Amino acid sequence: MSTLDEPDHAIVARPAKIQVPVEVEDAIRTLIRWTGDDPNREGLLDTPTRVARAWKEYCEGYADDPAYHLSRIFHEVGGYDGIVLLKDIPFQSHCEHHMAPIIGKAHIAYLPGAYVVGISKLARVLEAFARRLQVQERLTAQVAECIWENLKPQGVAVVIKATHGCMTGRGVRTHGTEMLTSSMMGAFKRDVKSREEVLRLMGV
Repeated sequence: MSTLDEPDHAIVARPAKIQVPVEVEDAIRTLIRWTGDDPNREGLLDTPTRVARAWKEYCEGYADDPAYHLSRIFHEVGGYDGIVLLKDIPFQSHCEHHMAPIIGKAHIAYLPGAYVVGISKLARVLEAFARRLQVQERLTAQVAECIWENLKPQGVAVVIKATHGCMTGRGVRTHGTEMLTSSMMGAFKRDVKSREEVLRLMGV
């Protein structure tokens, strides 16, 4: 027992389950039926509700303001004026053309101006944009622009490498193929040496 006479393991209430509109469940049943299966068989009875709740979670970025994550800044950095880089940030998104998974990793770097931000906030910015229907090119640009506009750094570099379910699971079915996109702003766009340095640190 703690000094406050509370249980060592406090009971945490589970979040309320999302209520799914009937028309959403009906739409998923229609899709199941159209693909050739029976939405009324035992294994599929609860699938419409599960799918609807899953998609609400996949797209929760629409309710998240990416700029908010960059609102708390720090001026005391001990004179540090080098590159800040967060590498290999895993993410999952869905393409807006086929609603198929986009799975990959991102490298996000910036050259600080007058202040820095908590490093985890860079990952949160990525997550906020990734949890929407996306194309990789726009996702890359949105992350870079958000950091550029809100953090006011000297430079921003974002590189994303991902596989796309619309290619690996359908169509040409090219398993193992990865798409690479980048967005450079400020010093990383103007100065070749700065760009080469950040790309070397990223390992791309």
